[in-house]
Amino acid sequence: MLIVRKNWVHDLVFLCLLFITIQCEDVPSDKPLDESSENIKQVVDEPVEEDHVIVLSDKNFDGFINSKKFVLVEFYAPWCGHCKQLAPEYSKAAQKLKNNDPPVSLAKVDCTKETELANRFNIQGYPTIKLFKDGEPSDYDGERDENGIVKYMRQHADPNYVPPKDFVIVLGKDNFTEITEKEAIMLVEFYAPWCGHCKKIAPQLEKAASALQSKQPSILIGKVDATIEKELAEQYGVTGYPTMKIFRNGKATEYKGPREEPGIADYMLNQAGDPTKLYETMTDVKKFLKSNLDEPVILGVFDSKDDPLYKLYIDSNNAVRDDYVFGHTFAADAKHYFGLKVSSIIIAHPEYLLTQYEPKYRAFDDASGNDIQVQAFYKEYCVPLVGHYQQHIESRFSKRPLVLVFYDVNFQPEFRSMTQFWRNKVVPVARKYKNALFAVADETMFEHKLKELGLSDSGETVNVGIYNDKGQRFAMKDEEFNEETLEEFLEDFYKGKLKPVIKSQAVPKKVNPGNVQVVVGKTFDSVVMDESKEVFIEFYAPWCGHCKKLEPVIVKLAKKFKNEKNIVIAKIDATENEAHAAYEVSGYPTIYYALPGKKDKPIKMDGGRELSDLVKFIEENSVILKSKNVKQEL
Repeated sequence: MLIVRKNWVHDLVFLCLLFITIQCEDVPSDKPLDESSENIKQVVDEPVEEDHVIVLSDKNFDGFINSKKFVLVEFYAPWCGHCKQLAPEYSKAAQKLKNNDPPVSLAKVDCTKETELANRFNIQGYPTIKLFKDGEPSDYDGERDENGIVKYMRQHADPNYVPPKDFVIVLGKDNFTEITEKEAIMLVEFYAPWCGHCKKIAPQLEKAASALQSKQPSILIGKVDATIEKELAEQYGVTGYPTMKIFRNGKATEYKGPREEPGIADYMLNQAGDPTKLYETMTDVKKFLKSNLDEPVILGVFDSKDDPLYKLYIDSNNAVRDDYVFGHTFAADAKHYFGLKVSSIIIAHPEYLLTQYEPKYRAFDDASGNDIQVQAFYKEYCVPLVGHYQQHIESRFSKRPLVLVFYDVNFQPEFRSMTQFWRNKVVPVARKYKNALFAVADETMFEHKLKELGLSDSGETVNVGIYNDKGQRFAMKDEEFNEETLEEFLEDFYKGKLKPVIKSQAVPKKVNPGNVQVVVGKTFDSVVMDESKEVFIEFYAPWCGHCKKLEPVIVKLAKKFKNEKNIVIAKIDATENEAHAAYEVSGYPTIYYALPGKKDKPIKMDGGRELSDLVKFIEENSVILKSKNVKQEL
């Protein structure tokens, strides 16, 4: 029995060794043991097709891009309205381009999932489209419909394709002054490479520049990278992107035109023409004076085109040609008609807007003056003692304090007497408070302003609001309107007895230290303007996709600085709350850093929106952190 058991154990050991040997021989030495798992991984990483568009992820992006000569990639977000609008056009284009020679692939990346890819390609807006040729990306600047995408990709995929000449010229410190001073008129865009709005307008400017170069004389369009040419940007007051300015022989004025072609080209062609119209006879002049029934006209009365005042008139009007109605005449009897002794620029108001205390015409006759003086003359006298506040001329009422009197304003002949009844009660008060600007405004047309003043539910026939130079507004209490109550309201305003009306959400019930502090209109002063704190403040809109993307980053930022008791990380819904005028919001999100002693001059953030960018922004501007670093070094 003992011998049998011993042989059985020996045989079992032999069989085990034999099985292991066979298994080792069956597996090639140059392949992994678990080949099936690798096959599964390859299947998982293989790009899939969705509505003819390749879906890319971080795992398969490089492999797919590098395997193709041409790939068009859309970086999108599922919630983005523009992306949803593009989707069917993009899909139809992808279907057409499948059989192109050479073949062209259209792909897409969901940036809400593939955040690393979005960061890698600095995606700042949706949709962003990039063309990858031999793996190298460039911005797509074609049309965003089926035919436009197909045409663009077939052109770029053609082996004989030669990129078109850039019509927008690049400007920098080395050529800016020379070119802008030489050109009679040109358009200049100050941009930032990361700016979504700049990317959107770039192809429009290129088309406009192409169209304008074929005109006689041609008009140039130039661009300045404001992130590099910081001195030029500062010199011309660039605070947001894109900023567009018109230059006439080196002198800059604001561009107020469209941001799409052909509107850009049409606007610039109009700007290149004369800013004033010639009226040859006094009959023509009289018709001109009566042509605008609800606003003043400006008329130049000159001897000839060689008149020094005529040349000053032209130069002065270029910058404000969109703001006023201009005309001029060389008629020999014009001076006599207007009672003028020398060449003059006159402002003529509709007679019903003039009071017994105002002259029929205002005149400027200093030919040795400059354009600033002439424009100041326009601004001073283009509003009568009590003006008529209207939407298309709101810019004329920029002087502060501004007193607006709201009621049923209608200067049509059949309603004029009642309109003048209330307006005449304002006149004596306007005469007394000459440093303020007074106007009547139709309560229906400006219902939104009544709402801002908290007067939309007022039962009064006449309501009044005052606007000061700090961006604040004050409402007159519900009481009978007359000369005495209006004057009392003005007295209280000048004595500082009135409290401003502030647009604000409800004040948050509790504040958790270390978290992002929610600021509302009523707490803006106590939080952001607190002179003992440095405040990082984000102005956002609830519907803004960029703001939603930034929200978790702001939370991380607050956690990073939670131990810095005098650094506050805050946010404010700019659509529901008001802030100080110095905190201008031109887009969402807008970020400022407010330092003690400089609360009225906050530092605006430009650049990326990653956590590292926000941290760097704070570290570069924080006095608290810099002083700590100095102490540590000592």
